[in-house]
Amino acid sequence: MSIVLIVIMLISACQNDNTPKAEDDKGARPVISIMAPLHFPHPPIPELVQAIENKTQTKLELNWVPDGIYTDKMNTALTTNSLKKATYVKYTDYMLMKNSIRSGAFWDIGPYLDAYPNLKKLNKEILGQAAVDGKIYGLYTERPSSRQGIIIREDWLNNLKLKKPTNLNELYEVLKAFTYGDPDRDGKNDTIGLTDRNDLVFGSFKTLSSYFGTPNNWGVTGGKLVPEFETQSYIDAMNFMKKLYDEKLINSDFAVTSKEVQRDKLIRGTAGVYIGSMQDVQRLSDEAQLVNPEARLTLVNHIEGPQGFHIWSIPNYSALYLFSKKAIRTEAELKQMLQFFDRTMDKDVANLMKYGLEGRHYTVKNGQIQLSEETSKIRVNEVNALYALMIADLNNPNVIPVVESESLSQLADTLSLDNEKYVVKDPTLGMESKTYDERGVELYKIISDATYNYILGKLDKAAFQQEIERWKRGGGNQMITEYNEAFAKKG
Repeated sequence: MSIVLIVIMLISACQNDNTPKAEDDKGARPVISIMAPLHFPHPPIPELVQAIENKTQTKLELNWVPDGIYTDKMNTALTTNSLKKATYVKYTDYMLMKNSIRSGAFWDIGPYLDAYPNLKKLNKEILGQAAVDGKIYGLYTERPSSRQGIIIREDWLNNLKLKKPTNLNELYEVLKAFTYGDPDRDGKNDTIGLTDRNDLVFGSFKTLSSYFGTPNNWGVTGGKLVPEFETQSYIDAMNFMKKLYDEKLINSDFAVTSKEVQRDKLIRGTAGVYIGSMQDVQRLSDEAQLVNPEARLTLVNHIEGPQGFHIWSIPNYSALYLFSKKAIRTEAELKQMLQFFDRTMDKDVANLMKYGLEGRHYTVKNGQIQLSEETSKIRVNEVNALYALMIADLNNPNVIPVVESESLSQLADTLSLDNEKYVVKDPTLGMESKTYDERGVELYKIISDATYNYILGKLDKAAFQQEIERWKRGGGNQMITEYNEAFAKKG
């Protein structure tokens, strides 16, 4: 028996010597579960996800949700306590989640950031913009202040011998010509000017409204804050949209149209103008050319209005990653999550997420990235979804600059940078309103419904004003008071 025991011990010892260390064993790696929006046709290819796992020594569980239904899915996960460890929260949704944050649903990560070499360098001003009661709850995704502009069928302009629009009147004439001038030369009355969707912010309305000079959510009149919908420019923007609707220059079902259907109308040549993020142009162009190889898209960002050119802006963060206390039970688990995001900002991981695999998705020339038009489609299908996982990427010095890029993406970047000189910021950014936090969603619905109904001809100006009064009675007056008190303190 002694001999048998010795043999067993020797075999056991040999097995232990040959067992991979825990950090090399994928099963023993920390699980990083993330809920993120899918802005592209496909999630990233498995090879990229595996490469990130190997570099970060983690096991990734990525829950990709189509962008068009993301907010609904996220809210459902929040109310059913089924959030992932890290959840991507758009800034427009984040402003309405403060009660959940204050009730203790998410970790306060502020005290931990200095322990990580990249996270401790995050922009303090941006972190402050997103703070709740002075506490930091999220890691921010960084985007230009305004990527809003017009994506337009350049071949249709050429067919009709029209130039790119430079002001609101010219834009209207282009939309009319695209509807009634047979821009696709098929001899049929089968096109419309503008494709839009059921989103007053990231659809067409807010961008058009800023062209008319509407303030960004709140304006300042006589030293006091006033809501944007009480300004004449907001009414002017509604009248413009109503004109497009009445004259059938826009899809008649825009108030109930999803983003996917809105995009499809441009891709399939039903509509000639898309107002939204200019960064969407390359993907839209690639998909439109699959339907019609002759389709050509271009961009316009300067549309002059009565007060010159202005464009609304988001804060310097477009979204935040929040960390659920339901999903992350211990401080040790939280530190694993923060370690993962810190690691994604290192040079090897950041550039993998940004550009993909060298040789397949990009090449390097003199230490700079080259992105060719030939590989643009495979990047869209295989890499670009990963952008949603990148934090603070615009000012991350570890991201290698691009020396050559496909023309439309490069044009979108250039025009987004140009927008920076003309942006209109929200003056309440960083201010607190208890009423907004508690009742902002239901109060916003009063105004959004009233705006749609005005454009659709179901409300006149007097009836729209009555809805504003209902908004005020329901808490709007208190919100105005609270923001003005904070505005006065801010000086």
